[in-house]
Amino acid sequence: MLRRWGLLAALAPVGVASLIYVVIIRGFVAPENHGLSWPLLGVLPTFVFGMWLLTVSSSRAAVFIAAAATAMAVGSAYETFAVQDPGLPGQPWFPLVNLVGLTADAVAAAGFVSMFASFPTGVPEHRWQRIAVGLLWVPVVAAPLSLFTSPQVLVPQFLDLSDGIPNAFAVPWLGWAAPAVYWAIYQWPWMPLGVGVLLSRAVFGDKEVRARTRVMTWVVIATVISYGLWLHGPPNAIVTAAVFASLTAVPLAAIHGILRHGAFDIAPGDRGRLAARSSGLLITVLYAIGVATPAVLLADRLTIIGAALLTTVLAVCLLPVRGWLQRWIHRSVFGDRDRQLMLLSELGSRLEQSVEPGELMARLAAAVRDGLDASWVRIFLAGPDGRFVASPTGVAGDVKGEAVASCDLERANEALGRIELGPRRRGDYSDAERALLRTVAGQAAESVANVRLSAQLAEQLQELSASRERLVAAQDDERKRLERDLHDGIQQNVVAQIAGLRLARNRLQRGELTAVELADLQDQARETLTDLRELAHGIHPPVLSDNGLVAAIESSAARFPIPLTVDADEGIRAERFPEEVETTAYYVVREALANTAKHAQASHASVGLARKDGHLRIAITDNGCGIGALAPGSRGGLANIRDRVAALRGTVDVSGRDPSGTTVLVDLPVEREEHHVG
Repeated sequence: MLRRWGLLAALAPVGVASLIYVVIIRGFVAPENHGLSWPLLGVLPTFVFGMWLLTVSSSRAAVFIAAAATAMAVGSAYETFAVQDPGLPGQPWFPLVNLVGLTADAVAAAGFVSMFASFPTGVPEHRWQRIAVGLLWVPVVAAPLSLFTSPQVLVPQFLDLSDGIPNAFAVPWLGWAAPAVYWAIYQWPWMPLGVGVLLSRAVFGDKEVRARTRVMTWVVIATVISYGLWLHGPPNAIVTAAVFASLTAVPLAAIHGILRHGAFDIAPGDRGRLAARSSGLLITVLYAIGVATPAVLLADRLTIIGAALLTTVLAVCLLPVRGWLQRWIHRSVFGDRDRQLMLLSELGSRLEQSVEPGELMARLAAAVRDGLDASWVRIFLAGPDGRFVASPTGVAGDVKGEAVASCDLERANEALGRIELGPRRRGDYSDAERALLRTVAGQAAESVANVRLSAQLAEQLQELSASRERLVAAQDDERKRLERDLHDGIQQNVVAQIAGLRLARNRLQRGELTAVELADLQDQARETLTDLRELAHGIHPPVLSDNGLVAAIESSAARFPIPLTVDADEGIRAERFPEEVETTAYYVVREALANTAKHAQASHASVGLARKDGHLRIAITDNGCGIGALAPGSRGGLANIRDRVAALRGTVDVSGRDPSGTTVLVDLPVEREEHHVG
């Protein structure tokens, strides 16, 4: 950092002083020989960009362009000074002043060609390329040597001075080196050498190098061709305009390199900001040049009022052009902010209008596609297991090729989905657009979570309603069964007993009643009592109320048609659970065992009970044909199990594969404090 600020402090005053001198002399002191087009349109934009570049980068490429731009300003000042004073070549100190201009031209050429050849970092990839870049600076070393070796002053090529000006500082015994110095200054192949290095990198380099040098290569080719025609061909306005345009394109190509490839070692996070700042600075300079140049060029033919009026009119007329350029560059660097702000403002209302995930994802995909100018957008949602579903839930555009950008929808570290973007319809996604995508994903994640939760609640409510309907239907079926059992069984027995008692009363009045008949009536009453007990036992077995859950299950096991084992430790056997828990657990086990007896074709079954973390866990297992072979009727039994367990906020997990059998895992929370059998 100290180095770059030191260079800035050394170069900036020199360049600024040189340009001020040129503008004063050519624009006001000697306007008839103004020639301000080159200093204003060629030197000034490049110098401003070079100085700005030193404030943000200390790379070698930045030093190259800053030194070259400053040397261009010094060379223009020397040319102005030489043209302004025709008697200058006759002065004894002229060789010293000429050395400044000669060296400035050499530095400008070497600096620009070195930057071109080594763009964008200032250091080529191969050793021979680095050696070639070093050789580009031979004319800079040879220029001071000409002061002592050449008997005649070697003036810059573009300066219209005689070639026979004597050099009073020449050392006679160094005259043997004069041809070599002359050749190094005027005929050194610095341009072919530098362009050759750049072309070798642009054509034969790896993929990344070719991509980084492509734009600058085209700019260099255009600059070399136009500058060669301008330097060696006849005067031509089109060629002159091409030279100025190509020189203006150099900063633009450098800005492109900053934005896309981190030219001048600028960090990725700073590229967009610095590219926008540098392009804004360049546009401001060009705007000022466009506004002021006509008045300066016509200063000898305009009054002060006329010059002010012309400048004002141009300032107003060029404002739309300046604004358009700034907006265009801003969109290129940061994207269309108006479109993006509209995306954020409309996204909330779009999401609020969505009531189910499919519609929400479709609206979100359309909003992201419009806001980021994507060719297509698709959105995947995550399932309950956290994995993304195979097909997208929301799609906007015609999906072609692979996604080039994506962002996850996350809420509280939970993956809800993912947004995937296809290629941008114009250009690539900028860092700002990717940041906007993350903002949109964060905003949408809340809506996705809310809509998904609403869908889950609706599904649970629907399941709860269905469960209640099944419970009501089961209760109604049970009531009808009891009515039928009472009507067909006990009621008929009671009717028969009433009829028998009436006959016994009549026979008693006639003195015909015998003890045997009373004994028969007593047996019938005993049978009715037995039937009532069996019926009550089917509703709620007394052993469950008296001895607890494990005893009731073991009592049922004794009547089970296949071998059945009940596994429970002494703590479970001695423990009493809340009445609703024991009742639910008992009937769940009975329902599961009834399914096993009817459909599983098993040869063995088992019931395991365990108490852990405030929950009663029951496992009913058999070695039958598996859940896949269960008859359709058993699905109702499983539904009854789930309904009973859900009523106590428990869970049921049924697993089974042919021929491994079926396992029903029931988890019931124990909400009330248990008590032990005393």
